[in-house]
Amino acid sequence: MSQCLDNMTLRRAIEGRFSVRTFAPEPVTREAVQTLLSMAVRAPTAMHVEPWEFVVVQDVAMLKRISDKARDSMHAMMAEFHRTAANTTLIDQTEFDAFHGASTLIVICAPIAGRFAQADCWLAAQNLMLTAFGIGLGTCVIGMSLSALNLPEVKQELGIPSESQAVAPIIVGIPCGEVPAVERKPPHVLAWRSSEGIGSSQ
Repeated sequence: MSQCLDNMTLRRAIEGRFSVRTFAPEPVTREAVQTLLSMAVRAPTAMHVEPWEFVVVQDVAMLKRISDKARDSMHAMMAEFHRTAANTTLIDQTEFDAFHGASTLIVICAPIAGRFAQADCWLAAQNLMLTAFGIGLGTCVIGMSLSALNLPEVKQELGIPSESQAVAPIIVGIPCGEVPAVERKPPHVLAWRSSEGIGSSQ
């Protein structure tokens, strides 16, 4: 890893983090994963509940099984809607891999009954992804895998309790090459209400 988290400015991390979908074959170290998790749990949490739970998958065969189930789930979902060549090209590929060859999948989970648990998990996810960028790793949220990850048999295999659910699946790996910058739309401010100027002369 070519970067040091301690030397990374917050602006650089926020502006430099982009989704990565091409990874080098080298695995992510246990030390790096532990750093990501330790930073993830520093996220804000409603009522200080800290509901997040984590599953780390670095087993290639298991990642392949989950990827195959994700493809099956996507096919089933698309069967309910209009199928077009555009929306089936990706999942119909022979070498389909929902996780883009990443060596590590981190799944942030939470109790199903938690009122603000999902929001807390996504806050933790942002911490994790910014930290990953800060230490030279790439990440990408793989939302299409959620249906598969929440299947009872997959939850059992991963050790996710029946009363919990997968919320934020994030692949992590060493980026293969530079990630091009992606432009963002400017903030769409619906309203900006201020008391400034009331009662003052112009």
